[in-house]
Amino acid sequence: MSETTHDGTVAVSAPASPDEGLTAAQLAGRYGLTVSGARPSLVEYVRQLWDRRHFILAFSRAKLTAQYSQAKLGQLWQVATPLLNAGVYFFIFGVILNASRGMSKDVYIPFLVTGVFVFTFTQSSVMAGVRAISGNLGLVRALHFPRASLPISFALQQLQQLLFSMVVLFAVAVGFGHYPDLSWALIVPVLFLQFLFNTGLALIMARAGAKTPDLAQLMPFVMRTWMYASGVMFSIPIMLADKPQWVATVLQWNPAAIYMDLMRFALIDEYGAENLPDHVWAAAGGWAALFALGGFVYFWKAEERYGRG
Repeated sequence: MSETTHDGTVAVSAPASPDEGLTAAQLAGRYGLTVSGARPSLVEYVRQLWDRRHFILAFSRAKLTAQYSQAKLGQLWQVATPLLNAGVYFFIFGVILNASRGMSKDVYIPFLVTGVFVFTFTQSSVMAGVRAISGNLGLVRALHFPRASLPISFALQQLQQLLFSMVVLFAVAVGFGHYPDLSWALIVPVLFLQFLFNTGLALIMARAGAKTPDLAQLMPFVMRTWMYASGVMFSIPIMLADKPQWVATVLQWNPAAIYMDLMRFALIDEYGAENLPDHVWAAAGGWAALFALGGFVYFWKAEERYGRG
């Protein structure tokens, strides 16, 4: 288009743009643009995680190797730390407070060591999950990848650490007369279900910790309370025999207690099914499915907010 001005010159105007008057959403749709960092669909998110499975495994191994790299004893602390904790708990609860009532020393010591190792698996997964995003903001902001890779890799790191510790746990069990038999095969499904539960819990705590970093300071107190309520150092049915039945039932059905008791049932000959709550395997599977699926969806819903602000 052109028009003559009052001084005789000709002014040429550009033709109207075909995009004129369109909203941002309409422009994005016309040219196939997407929001940077937008949350993918749940199915696509799972696919992205699967594509990065090698990164998740390598990252967990690197973290495990670096964990004690500054200590002279190195990886031996993976085993020494829970063993030292078990020794302290045995002295306080087994000797001074007589929490071993109803159990011989040959049963109580493997009972206690199993409880400490198994609960430490959950405790460490939770504490690592709280810091998974807030403690790795540089990585989160620099690279594009599904953020669930971090809490999953931390839970996998704790599983690998437990597997190292299991060698010592087996030695303790055998040393007190509990030799391998068919029940030891139950260790595999117990660890698998607990890993699923721990991973879901780590995902939940990772989202909460990303929003509230101070949660990392509170969680040690929460975990200590959970440990005392889960029967790590004592048998819940024996210690609460004079209390209302519902109290013991509630404590026995908490997931940490369920996974510990299943591991004790698998390893310790004298720890029979009478020490387990009814439908214990259904409860173990239910807790694992609830937290693994629920935690994954809960974390995914905030995917686009991690590392911002």
